[in-house]
Amino acid sequence: MNRIASRRPENTEVGTEYQQGLIDQLQGDCVLKALEDQLYWVCELASHLCTEQIDKVHAPYEWTVRQVFEHCVDAERVFGYRMLRIAAGDTTPLPGWNENAYADSRFGLGNFSGLVAEFGYLRQANLLLLRRIVPASWDFNVEVDGFCITVRAISWLTAGHLHHHLGIVERRCGVSVARTAQQAMTAQQVMES
Repeated sequence: MNRIASRRPENTEVGTEYQQGLIDQLQGDCVLKALEDQLYWVCELASHLCTEQIDKVHAPYEWTVRQVFEHCVDAERVFGYRMLRIAAGDTTPLPGWNENAYADSRFGLGNFSGLVAEFGYLRQANLLLLRRIVPASWDFNVEVDGFCITVRAISWLTAGHLHHHLGIVERRCGVSVARTAQQAMTAQQVMES
């Protein structure tokens, strides 16, 4: 049995079936690697999008790609705060958050490259947090939006949530990019041979 702290969560650690579904999309057995690899994917995808794609609402969706990226930045911040609180042993139940209200308010759309950079800083901060907490903290849980969830499950949910949204952006915009540096190197080697 895999006992590393960053292993996949047990079903009992995850709050809802929807959250479990987001986690199940992910490959691998170490969330730290998944979270780190996604930094490459975000930058690669963002660099392949033009202004028209970023600011267009692609039916049947209701948000622009810029709003999707803003949502991912907001979610990264919320997930990081939750991981910190729970890892520290704070057992105060946490409320849900209305991501639609955040997106609809359009409070922080800003420059697209600024959103991508902000996401990168937040993800790096969350990775640093997860690398410094003691292994036992990964097992701590608290009620979030009415459901118990562990630090481990939130970390995997963070990766699953981004995976979900970046996949939608790729499909919406008809763009497919390397999701890891290793994939990019492999593709480059194939092209050169």
